[in-house]
Amino acid sequence: MQVRQCMSKAPETLSADATIRECAQRMKQLDTGFVPIAKDDRLIGVITDRDLTIRVLADGKSPDDQVSSVETQEVLYCMEDDDVREVLRNMREQEVQRLIVLDNAQDKDLVGVITISDVADHVDEEAGLAEEVARSCRHYH
Repeated sequence: MQVRQCMSKAPETLSADATIRECAQRMKQLDTGFVPIAKDDRLIGVITDRDLTIRVLADGKSPDDQVSSVETQEVLYCMEDDDVREVLRNMREQEVQRLIVLDNAQDKDLVGVITISDVADHVDEEAGLAEEVARSCRHYH
């Protein structure tokens, strides 16, 4: 199974100039714990609800600070035609639960996000995939 078959398509991005408060409000509005951060139509980072807890609350940041001051700048990604099993292995190695999905190595346009949950929703479609998902989930306990 390829990533494009189970990813969440076209995630909304947030401007690097947005405030932390705006980011939290966007997460609430979209019911998500993850937002890609862009500057000049280029992906420069991501922010998770965990980042808001650890980097904002624990470090005493202001909700009016720019989201770029607390984002994770290393953007981990895969391609939409990658094999899902390889992507799950990559997530385990990187110790993450989601990856940005790009269209291809040449254009590198943002086309989606894939999460362990996205893959879990498709385990009936491919034999043995449930075991890979379970292995990935055990990593986070």
